[in-house]
Amino acid sequence: MTLQTEHPAGPVIERRNWKFGRGTTARRWWHGGDAGRTAFYNALSSTFPVGEKFFMSAVRHYRDEAPEALQQQIDDFVFQESTHSREHVFFNRQARDAGYDLTSSEDRAARTIAWAKRRPPIMQLAGTCALEHFTATLANAILADPAHLAGADAEAERMWHWHAIEEIEHKAVAYDTLLLAMRSRSPFRRWTLRSFTMLAAGVRFHYVVFRTADLLRQDGKNNLRTWARLLSYLYGRPGLMRLLLRDLFAYFRPNFHPWQHDDRALAARALASLSPPLVAPMPK
Repeated sequence: MTLQTEHPAGPVIERRNWKFGRGTTARRWWHGGDAGRTAFYNALSSTFPVGEKFFMSAVRHYRDEAPEALQQQIDDFVFQESTHSREHVFFNRQARDAGYDLTSSEDRAARTIAWAKRRPPIMQLAGTCALEHFTATLANAILADPAHLAGADAEAERMWHWHAIEEIEHKAVAYDTLLLAMRSRSPFRRWTLRSFTMLAAGVRFHYVVFRTADLLRQDGKNNLRTWARLLSYLYGRPGLMRLLLRDLFAYFRPNFHPWQHDDRALAARALASLSPPLVAPMPK
């Protein structure tokens, strides 16, 4: 059976072994001096090291079944996700150096991943696809509207932009792998698997990310005023989480595919604007 995907012609998943923030000291409230925005992104970052290792494992499980072109994309996906994990480990270390205790956020993410690992491999892959849809949506929003990171320290902004660019580049790899893994199932069974997994992933994503409250408590800012400003930022304008919820519904279409929204040009423009970072030696 030939695997049919909707990847655009000439896709590029670039292997960039870039490093950010070395030799710099991050401010405690690095996002424009705002405790709420800083806490949200720090909480989000705390989920990435364990989450991206899970994504890599879930996709790699089906690599040997894939045609050669998809195998190469899986390998490139794994490379990008491994560098994301490394850079967020460093970013999280800087948050600790600024005085934050991320233990609660990281433990919550680890418990969620441990729960997911008890599911069958096909459900782990479907969950990865759902969360990759979230990260691709957030990436598009961050690159499309400078307001999301307005006022952020320059090196933090560059790291988040780089991460967003690569999330767009590989946004269909897990999904195309899921199409391969589900190739013997009926269209209805494919739809129900990814739809119900998306619902579960959406609940878990909010459960983990809104550990923001723990970080705000450490700043003495877990109060109504801070939350009002943060929720306005996330669900009003520029509305990172509002955009995520909006694009969530596209995933439930029976004929959904990530590349139905081709935002490679947006990623290319953002890449052109990034100044050269510290480059790590390429692994052999």
